[in-house]
Amino acid sequence: MGFERSLADRKGKQFFELPKETTKNNKSRKNRRRSKKPSSPIQKLYETCKQVFASTETGIVPSLEDIQRLQSVLDKMKAVDVGLSPEMPYFRTTADEGTPPITYLHLYENNKFSMGIFCLPPSGVIPLHNHPGMTVFSKLLFGTMHIKAYDWAEVGAENGILASVDASNGTAPSSIRLAKVKVDANFTAPCDSTILYPADGGNMHCFTAVTACAVLDVLGPPYSDHDGRHCSYYLDFPFTKFSAVDGKSIPEAERESYAWLEEREQPEDLAAVGAEYIGPKIVESR
Repeated sequence: MGFERSLADRKGKQFFELPKETTKNNKSRKNRRRSKKPSSPIQKLYETCKQVFASTETGIVPSLEDIQRLQSVLDKMKAVDVGLSPEMPYFRTTADEGTPPITYLHLYENNKFSMGIFCLPPSGVIPLHNHPGMTVFSKLLFGTMHIKAYDWAEVGAENGILASVDASNGTAPSSIRLAKVKVDANFTAPCDSTILYPADGGNMHCFTAVTACAVLDVLGPPYSDHDGRHCSYYLDFPFTKFSAVDGKSIPEAERESYAWLEEREQPEDLAAVGAEYIGPKIVESR
């Protein structure tokens, strides 16, 4: 999500230095190595992300082997692994509150990848937005969430898909583009993590909390205005909303699988706040 940037001063970035040796006794050091505690799940996720995204750049997708390795780590993540439970204040809402705020917990970010958690109370919404040139892993930690996701439709005479709407009557914006629905369903934890790619898998998506829920996001590379990875928001319209150029190119029975998307400014009712992550700490390695 793009509004992580606006929360930079409240992200609570906290990393602890690795403990230094305080003895020259080789035997003691060996004993400590043997009794070393296993890495926490969030530390393992960080270390895996660091390896998987080591060479990442805009539009570069990790290898299938790396994708499966990172997905395997995420699939095992639970709310308790990041210090969350549905009873926490982030997930409460009141009848007179209006649009419920979403809480963002920052875990880690460098120029290769970022990790964060979105905490949504019931009816909380992360509006339709994109992830330009990015590979994104999402893990629902608990609750039920509705996800609607689109990819830009492949256009051209060879596949018979429309490229634009007929704006000659002045009722349709000329900038509107055709997109294909990739996902439109509820997901309930526990479930596998999902992956979207720069041009496939639902790069533009919207999250709606059916119940209180939390989703852990890993983005590689992260949003960066300087590098052209700016978060854009969209309005979506049914395919039948506008008159289309060569409207017969898509059979009537398939038209519900398509929609028109129009870029918009960040929604004014997007209520997002930052909070300090208080779960198990991440030890940053070099």
